[in-house]
Amino acid sequence: MRLDLTRRGVLGAGAALGVLALGARPAFAKPGADMVARAQGFLGGLSEGARAEATRGFDDPLRLRWDYMTGSRVSPGLPLERMSEVQKGAALDLLRSGLSEDGFAKAERVMLLQDVLRDEIGKGTADRNRERFSVIVFGTPGEGLWGWRFEGHHLTLNYTLAGDQIVSVTPSSFSSDPNTVASGPHEGTVALQEEENYGRIIFGAMTDKARGHALLQEQSFGNVLALAGKESRIGARRGVPFADLAQAEVDFLMELVDIYSSYHLPGALQGDMWGRLREGDLAAARFGWAGDEKKGSIYYRIHGDTFLIEFATLRNQPQHHHTIRHDFERNLGAHVVG
Repeated sequence: MRLDLTRRGVLGAGAALGVLALGARPAFAKPGADMVARAQGFLGGLSEGARAEATRGFDDPLRLRWDYMTGSRVSPGLPLERMSEVQKGAALDLLRSGLSEDGFAKAERVMLLQDVLRDEIGKGTADRNRERFSVIVFGTPGEGLWGWRFEGHHLTLNYTLAGDQIVSVTPSSFSSDPNTVASGPHEGTVALQEEENYGRIIFGAMTDKARGHALLQEQSFGNVLALAGKESRIGARRGVPFADLAQAEVDFLMELVDIYSSYHLPGALQGDMWGRLREGDLAAARFGWAGDEKKGSIYYRIHGDTFLIEFATLRNQPQHHHTIRHDFERNLGAHVVG
């Protein structure tokens, strides 16, 4: 199988590693200014009590405690389920300011799965629902360092800004359970459409030598490792370097990196993210694997100078997918926080 990577402007024809070419990107004059305006509009439409729930200081320790493995619990902040229709519209407008159309559709699919878990699978509490996702704003939109988070079960999106300048879009995760809805009114819905399959294809296409270098352990880890406060569990880069792979495999990997890093972002931020990726030595990035590419639980990671991506199917739950995307130097604006 060979992807046509020119279809989304990722690679120019004949592009090789180190000569990655951005295709045309939609022009957004100032996505950060749009984000400021929408955050201000959202907070301005809340009562005093609701605003107190939806805001914290930028230095509040909660800003660093993201967690998308919440089950049926309500994430910190103000959940959609407790907003009026007008307030929900403003909250979703803020979410749209940080996402492309594809990214917003993916977020909606992850949110919808909460209803599927409740109605079709009977997992979690009876009041679990697609609106159990919270908005929380840290600091004052447009003034100094500030940020916001949209979070609930299997979804965390974190944005950090200096005034109207977006300085960080990580950590982020779109995860799923079940990834493919097998029955009911939403039968056939697939939350994450490429993440698992591309990983299996990449590992399966490697030479035996490359697979030996990529293999981290025979059995999947059963979950991602680099959760909040546990990022150091990853340690040094392991796996096969991109430089040791065939160009077709590198093309697949760069497409996969883009799926996690930029396709879910608005056009201007997509270009910024590709620039950030190219600040590192992509040839030295490594792909690591655990599990059987044909069946059962799998795990992979892609680890470069400026990014870490992890994917895992939970052990004995092949339809339960967890992912995480980090930029350790810039997570939650670490590079601009004193």
